[in-house]
Amino acid sequence: MKTTSRRLAVALSATIAGAVLSVASALTPDSDPLLVTREHRQATGLIVHLMTNYHYLKAPLDDGLSRQVLQRYLDSLDPNRLIFLQSDIAGFEVYRERLDDYLRTSYLKPGFDIFKVFRTRVAERAEFANQLLEQSFDFTVEEAYEFRDENASWPLSLDEMKDLWRKRVKNDLLSLLLTGRTEEQAMETLRQRYSGIERRANQLNADDVYQLFINAYTTAVEPHTSYFSPRTSENFNIRMSLSLEGIGAALQTENEYTIVRRIIPGGPADMSKNLHVDDLIIGVGQGSEEPIVDVISWRLEDVVDLIRGPKDTVVRLEVLRKDSGSKGPSEVITLVRNKIKLEEQAAKKSTLDLPEGSPSHRIGVINLPTFYLDMAAMARGDRNYRSTTRDVRELIQALEGEGMDGLIIDLRGNGGGSLVEATELTGLFIRSGPVVQVKDSSGSIKINDDPDPGIAYDGPLLVLVDRQSASASEIFAGAIQDYRRGIVVGEPTYGKGTVQNVVDLNRFVGADVGNLGQLKVTIAQFFRVSGDSTQHRGVVPDIVLPTAFEGEDQGERALKNALPWATVRAALYKPRPELGLMVEAVRARHNSRMLGDPGFQYLLAEAHARDAVEKITAVSLVEERRKQEIETRKQARETRLNQFRQARGLAPVAADAVEDEESEEEFDVVLDEAALILGDLIEFSAGPEVLRANLEGAPSALDTIPNVH
Repeated sequence: MKTTSRRLAVALSATIAGAVLSVASALTPDSDPLLVTREHRQATGLIVHLMTNYHYLKAPLDDGLSRQVLQRYLDSLDPNRLIFLQSDIAGFEVYRERLDDYLRTSYLKPGFDIFKVFRTRVAERAEFANQLLEQSFDFTVEEAYEFRDENASWPLSLDEMKDLWRKRVKNDLLSLLLTGRTEEQAMETLRQRYSGIERRANQLNADDVYQLFINAYTTAVEPHTSYFSPRTSENFNIRMSLSLEGIGAALQTENEYTIVRRIIPGGPADMSKNLHVDDLIIGVGQGSEEPIVDVISWRLEDVVDLIRGPKDTVVRLEVLRKDSGSKGPSEVITLVRNKIKLEEQAAKKSTLDLPEGSPSHRIGVINLPTFYLDMAAMARGDRNYRSTTRDVRELIQALEGEGMDGLIIDLRGNGGGSLVEATELTGLFIRSGPVVQVKDSSGSIKINDDPDPGIAYDGPLLVLVDRQSASASEIFAGAIQDYRRGIVVGEPTYGKGTVQNVVDLNRFVGADVGNLGQLKVTIAQFFRVSGDSTQHRGVVPDIVLPTAFEGEDQGERALKNALPWATVRAALYKPRPELGLMVEAVRARHNSRMLGDPGFQYLLAEAHARDAVEKITAVSLVEERRKQEIETRKQARETRLNQFRQARGLAPVAADAVEDEESEEEFDVVLDEAALILGDLIEFSAGPEVLRANLEGAPSALDTIPNVH
């Protein structure tokens, strides 16, 4: 690789589009901070070499990929099609099938020139938006604002662009007025917002632009491969070490919004129960008194910098709830910053007794937020180092001492963690055998086996998953399912079946070179012992709960360019033969319960309501109509909530009361149903006679079912 870095080629000359020339020619080297550096060129040579030789796909850098790189770059700069004109895009066409050649020779000027056009257009749009704030808006005129995304076309003319911005500004103003702000307050917020868009575009330095451009290449190959500039590398390392003092949430930029992608177990957001996955953060305030800063259209790094702060300090977040998304009113929540505590991420136990009228079974529950391993303590030789498998083994022993009849491993929201722990945890429930197959970029397959021939628990087992269960969670759930060791219940999982490695690019160059950053590159793919991949499809539960419909475009399935589902040859393993027909009988009882279960009716109604909001493509700019729409959604939620509470014997509450959030925490509908499913499994485990009473047909198959011990 050192040879590759030394052979960085002389940049190709190219025909520059008229739109690019008009901007670039006005900038001199002294006035323009956006210059390609030696480090950028060296990093490019290394990245191309790693991508074409060591990435799992080894995707060829050709004209086809060049077209994708250009499109992704433009999408990342202008996802809502509100900055560039169609004439700008036409000017960039000269690069469409040349970027592969430019990347191979580390010629980066086209990416920087496109950004300079973007920066100029941002200044023009921000100036026009602020001019619009000087006029009055009539919120009785019958017109609508259409939400725009990457599927929209770039405006053909400046007049079309101006009309789009007029409606956008009008909608932004109306949205703020509906939160209770005065017109003066709303105007000031928008002036700061639009001026901020221009200011942040001007603040992007050469490293920032390089990261945007090179990531258009890496993500065109596969979405989990990305380049980290030196600054981003530092933030990534902080997050990975869990030493970050903040709110404990994984954030991502989506269009102009900062969206909550994951709540970190044990963090302030998790402990407060006030911030949720898919909420949009639109403002950040420091302490209890400082004004909230509008962060719409901010870079993710800048939003994170505002949210991050010393332990025990207060941060206020203005959020749009996932129920209403960008179409609804905002709320302000208060969090106290803290470090993420390992003990809060550790496995925890509880017990459930099945409700009256059900068989008398005590169900043990182990909630597992992540697959953790204290590697530092292990490296020090600490014999009592914390690990998932050690903790779960102890919890199983404690639950058995409490008279547990069956065990639920709750992996909802578990985004993964240590592969070693996923393998060893599986070993607590099987006597021996392979757990996961790992295929690398050369096609070689390594099989990770259960390292312990013993077994910690051999009784009835249920694994509970949802759409946020990913990576190591999917390895564990898939192995339990393949061995037919237990029943998997919930929603299809995330579908993250790939392995990434973070490469420090400076390891390949001399000490005299500046910081080149890091490349997180996909190097392998997970496969279950059955040969199926966990990638893309995830693990499909044996019993899919009704809420799963909402997960069809979630997780890996929603990512552009995600690796497809695939298969390899099955490993040699011995599944238990007796579970298949029991699952069929258990599913029949579950389906019968679902017909009238008020808890799932409530969850489904909430999911359908969120889905309906997500599908809204335009909103009225008539103030009274918008108020009516908000009130209608509020009343509908109040009705749904109180129907659920009434079924549970609780008093009704107002939709905007504090008790709303608490009411959803009072009962875990999904866990209650999982316990009933496991109770059915325990009952059917008594032998073929019980199954005969619950299944019709196939008597010869039933006769062959052995008892489960």
